[in-house]
Amino acid sequence: MGIHSGPVSGVVDVNERASLAGAGINMAQRVMDCGDAGHILLSKHVAEDLEEYERWRPLLHDLGSCEVKHGVRVTIVSLYDDQFGNATLPRRLETIQKRRKRLRWATMTAALLALAMIAAGIAMFSGYRVRSTLAAPEKSIAVLPFENLSEEKANAFFADGVQDEILTNLAKIADLKVISRTSVMQYKTGIARNLREIGQALDVAHRLEGSVQRASGKVRVNVQLIDARTDAHLWAQTYDRDLADVFAIQSEIAKTIADQLQAKLSPSEKAAIEKPPTADLVAYDLYVRANALREAISFNATRTQENLLQAAHLLEQAIARDPTFFLAYCRLAEAHDLIYFVGTDHTPARLALANTAIQTALRLRPNSGEAHLAVAEHLYRGYRDHDGALAELTLARRALPNEPLVFELTGFITRRQGRWEESTTDLKRALELDPRNLFFLQQLSFTYELQRRYRDLAAVLDQALKLVPSDPDTRVVRASIDLAERADTRPVHATIEAVIAEDPDAARTIAERWFYVAMCERDNLGVSRALAVVPP
Repeated sequence: MGIHSGPVSGVVDVNERASLAGAGINMAQRVMDCGDAGHILLSKHVAEDLEEYERWRPLLHDLGSCEVKHGVRVTIVSLYDDQFGNATLPRRLETIQKRRKRLRWATMTAALLALAMIAAGIAMFSGYRVRSTLAAPEKSIAVLPFENLSEEKANAFFADGVQDEILTNLAKIADLKVISRTSVMQYKTGIARNLREIGQALDVAHRLEGSVQRASGKVRVNVQLIDARTDAHLWAQTYDRDLADVFAIQSEIAKTIADQLQAKLSPSEKAAIEKPPTADLVAYDLYVRANALREAISFNATRTQENLLQAAHLLEQAIARDPTFFLAYCRLAEAHDLIYFVGTDHTPARLALANTAIQTALRLRPNSGEAHLAVAEHLYRGYRDHDGALAELTLARRALPNEPLVFELTGFITRRQGRWEESTTDLKRALELDPRNLFFLQQLSFTYELQRRYRDLAAVLDQALKLVPSDPDTRVVRASIDLAERADTRPVHATIEAVIAEDPDAARTIAERWFYVAMCERDNLGVSRALAVVPP
C-alpha cells in the first residue's frame, strides 16, 4: 500500500467511465511500487504530518530514498508495529544497500587517490595564478532585447514578445546554454551598453541582436548573430512577412541559430520549437504583458500583490480569447500559486483556481515540461509536498534544460531537506542561466551562510553588490561576515551606521541585523534604536 497526500481530480476516460487522476495518485503509486506484500509505505510529506501526533511517531520508520519510474527518487517511510504492516526491508531497498556496501571500499580507495592527485596538483601549480572563470561555453547565447522600430510605441510589447519567443525556443535545446530573460532584459535598447562587456557579464560566446517593425498587417524582423568574444558577425537575416506568420519566423530563427552553433536538435525539440504558442496575436500580447508584470515583482509587498493580480487578470483574458492557449494556463497557475504563497489570498479557493488551470494545461499537453513545472510549483507552494514537487521537477528538467526556475525550486526544496551540496549545485546552475538575477544571488548567499562557507558567501555578495552597490541589506550582510567568522562586530557596526546616515528610512530594512549586532556588543542604546524601527 502506498499513501500520499496531494491534489486529485475526477476525470472521465475514453470509455466514459468515471475515474480519478492527478499528482497525488501518481505519487502514491510510486511510493507503493517501492514496497513488497504487506508494506504500508508513506511519502515523506504524509509522514511529516503524522509526526505531529505523539501516538503515531513510534510507528514511523524512515527507509530513505527509493528510485522509481523515470529515475525519480522519492523518500519513503514504513508504517508498522506488531499488529500490522511489514517490518522487513523492501527488496528494492535491500538491493540498493548491498550495492552500496560493495562500492564503499572502492569509493574510499578512489577518494584517497583523488586526495593524492589534488596534493600533487597543488604542488605543481602553486606558483601560477589560476583564472577565476573558465571560457564561455562555445554553444552559449544571450538573446538581447529587440529594438522596436514601429511608429506606435505601444508595439514595444510586441517586440519583446518576438525576442522572448525566440529565446524560449532556443532554451528548449539541451545542447545549448541560453541566458534567461530576467538577465538579458536589463540590456534593453535605448540604454547605453557595451556589447563586449555584456558577453563577459553573461558568460556567453554568442549574442543575438534584432529589431522588429510592425505596420498594416505586416511585420519585419531583422536579426544578426554575433560572436560575443570578437564582435564578428556570423549570420544576419531580414524577414518580411504577413503578421500572421510571426511565429513561423521565430521558429525559423531558432532553428537557424541552432544550426549556426552546431547544436544537436532532437526530433522532440524540433517539434516543440515549431509548435506556435497560439494563433491569436491579441491573446499573445496579453500573455507577454502578464509575463512582464510577473518578472517585475519585487520585495515590495504591495507592488508584488498588484502585479500578480493584474497578471492573473491579463492571462484570464488571453485564455478567454484562446481556450487552447497552453502556456497561458501554466502562467495563470503560477500566478494563483504565488498569490496564495505570498499571502495576498491564502485561501483554498485560490489554490483551487491554480489547480483548475493546471488540470486544463495537463489535458492540453500532459507530457510537456511546462506542465510538469506548473505541477511542481503548485505542490511546493500550495501543499508543502516536497517529494511530489521534486518528482515533477525531475521530469520538467528533461524538457526544459535551460529553465532557471526548475533549478531554483529544486535548490529550495533540497535546502529545506538539509541536502546542502545538491541545493548549492542547483542554485549555482540557476545562477549560471540567470547571472544577473539578484534574488538568485541572495538565495545562494543565504545557502552559503547556513553552511558557514564564508569565502563563497563573500564572493557571491560581492557579485550582488556589483548589481546593486547601494542596497542596504546586501551591504550589511556582506559586512556581517567578519562577525560570523571572527566575532568582530566593527565592520558591520560601521556599515550599519553608514547606511542609516545615508538614508534613515533604510533602518527598517536592516533592523533585525542591527538588533543582533547591538545585542552582541551589549549596546543597550543600539538595541532600543533597532527595536524602534523593527517592522510590525
